[in-house]
Amino acid sequence: MSKWTFTKGLHEVGNGVWAYLQPDGSWGWSNAGVIVDGDQSLLVDTLFDLKLTGEMLDDMRRSIPATRQIDVLVNTHADGDHTFGNQLVEGARIITSQGTADEFSVIQPAVWQNLADNAEQFGAAGAFIRECFRPFNFSDVVLTPPTETFSGHKEIRVGDKIVELIEVGPAHSLGDTLIHVPADGVVYTGDILFNGGTPIAWYGPVHRWVRACDVLLDLDAEVIVAGHGPIATKGDVRRMKQYLVDITGEARRFYDAGVAWDEAVREINLGAYADWDDAERVAVTLQTLYDDFSVGDQRPVRDKMPYFAVMKAMREKLGKPPVHAHLYGTCSCGKDH
Repeated sequence: MSKWTFTKGLHEVGNGVWAYLQPDGSWGWSNAGVIVDGDQSLLVDTLFDLKLTGEMLDDMRRSIPATRQIDVLVNTHADGDHTFGNQLVEGARIITSQGTADEFSVIQPAVWQNLADNAEQFGAAGAFIRECFRPFNFSDVVLTPPTETFSGHKEIRVGDKIVELIEVGPAHSLGDTLIHVPADGVVYTGDILFNGGTPIAWYGPVHRWVRACDVLLDLDAEVIVAGHGPIATKGDVRRMKQYLVDITGEARRFYDAGVAWDEAVREINLGAYADWDDAERVAVTLQTLYDDFSVGDQRPVRDKMPYFAVMKAMREKLGKPPVHAHLYGTCSCGKDH
């Protein structure tokens, strides 16, 4: 069990190493972090919009003098909740894996804003997107891509502190990267780890995500800053890895029996996993697993929009309240009161 409370803001997890946490860890509420030594600083990820990223940077600058000028920003992957604040880190080297760079412009901020503003035009998918992204404002976000890339493994220095960048994607996304601080026994996982919530395999193959969990477990790091959720332990990594293994087994059973993907979504029994936050994400992971079984590493390009309608239906079937209902006083009927 983690000794750190899951509260918003900075948590010192090593000597000059901090996590920045955002409860409740659900859709869009991602974590970040910062590593400093002397007057040098490395920021791990930005947040989903400019307001949130600005608040984080202000908090860091008040507490950590070396962050008044961020020298290096590393994005763990390309998803907007880890990159859309990049424009506020002026003058920094922005480093990502090549896979992340390749995926960086797939979803433009203006697209998300249009979907959130005009949700009623997109039926059930739009309704669920509005649930997920209503707390965020993408209208002023300017996509700010990396200035440097790497593949496989890269070491950089922050002052005298060595930081390892370890590419483990494609898994959750095309270019997932772990950020390891060996001297402090800390690793930032990006969305390779969802702690306390259900992972979502937008890209796959899922067996590579399982392997990424093994890479994470083999690191000499006992403090694990998840992409979403509380600060984690290796026990939390093992728990999420087992989820991926179990869902893979269920998907294989359906696939081998000739059950179509959408029917498998309706029929799957999640058991105890149904109680996990955002359990409806299994719908996307099932489709990714079907792709794994049928076409291997030749990933088809799929429109994400229809999945939000499927996830909304599954969320309702599971009897779960709307996303972020606690923020808006939304009841189980889906209406604001």
